[in-house]
Amino acid sequence: MILSTLYGEVCHMKNALVNLVNISKSFDGQLILDDLNLYIRENEFLTLLGPSGCGKTTTLRILGGFEKPDKGQVIFQGQDITNLPPNKRNLNTVFQKYALFTHMDVAENIAFGLKIKNKTKSYIDDKIKYALKLVNLDGYEHRSPDSLSGGQQQRIAIARAIVNEPKLLLLDEPLGALDLKLRQDMQYELIRLKNELGITFIYVTHDQEEALTMSDTIVVMNQGYIQQIGSPERIYNEPENAFVADFIGDSNILGATMIQDRLVEILGARFACVDEGFGENKPVDVVIRPEDVDLVEPSQGTIQGRVTHLIFKGVHYEMEVTAGGFEWLVHSTKLYEVGTEVGIRVDPFNIQIMNKPASEDEEAVGINE
Repeated sequence: MILSTLYGEVCHMKNALVNLVNISKSFDGQLILDDLNLYIRENEFLTLLGPSGCGKTTTLRILGGFEKPDKGQVIFQGQDITNLPPNKRNLNTVFQKYALFTHMDVAENIAFGLKIKNKTKSYIDDKIKYALKLVNLDGYEHRSPDSLSGGQQQRIAIARAIVNEPKLLLLDEPLGALDLKLRQDMQYELIRLKNELGITFIYVTHDQEEALTMSDTIVVMNQGYIQQIGSPERIYNEPENAFVADFIGDSNILGATMIQDRLVEILGARFACVDEGFGENKPVDVVIRPEDVDLVEPSQGTIQGRVTHLIFKGVHYEMEVTAGGFEWLVHSTKLYEVGTEVGIRVDPFNIQIMNKPASEDEEAVGINE
């Protein structure tokens, strides 16, 4: 099966920094990537997002030269680099395990790649100072990596990569080993570095919040296929299939019937929506985000139900409401106690209609015709 996942106008491919063309890869007879196509623009922060085993890290390793595709091409700045080793590519990779040399101090770690390139001592010294300033670790030149915190070690790994002035920086779940506060701090640092350096970032993660926070473009992957490509806002607000809707944030995903343009029947009740072109009396899937469910007086709701569970989350209450035989997830700043009878109302713009996959294969590939 062939899935075209190129986004934007075709002419943009010619000006892309990276083109992955018809990439397929198997390990031990198991297909990991199936005819994947993707292009990456210069100075873009692009995130490959998906569950374990979806093919995102394999895609990154093929880009970095650590794996060779079974078929397909890696085009970088207009040149075919499919068979080039990692050290011959104008890119660097930062891994989750920082791979710092513990027998070297911070300056020696940062200088490692520059020494291999036979750069002068004065050039290397200037680059070390520049890189440490960029990652907010001035004065750490002679510290041992073992004496640094996890966040500091990660910054050194990034500094070691950026001193080589790569056109492309690959980051394979680099924040996964950090605690929540450090991870959040490093997210902002990476955004700042990308903006200051003008380097294209390709970032691999399974963390949806990370992807939404940092990315210009998100590529959602599953089972070796690209499910959707778009901005964080589009991926969240307009998921193209149930997998994307379920994987990106919390969702209410319901089977429904498209009665006609702008009218959908959900759990026996008819809701106004804004979608058109799905046909009449056609089975569809519907996505409604928890924060888009309005709880009102029962008489004012499109459908009626009862609050069955309640959790205080700090910025909002998370509630489950049983209505129409479905457990609705609701986020609201207004408290409704367990047992309260409520009505459910949803703004038409907040009802996302999707074609229902005709088969398991179509569901995996993520085709919406």
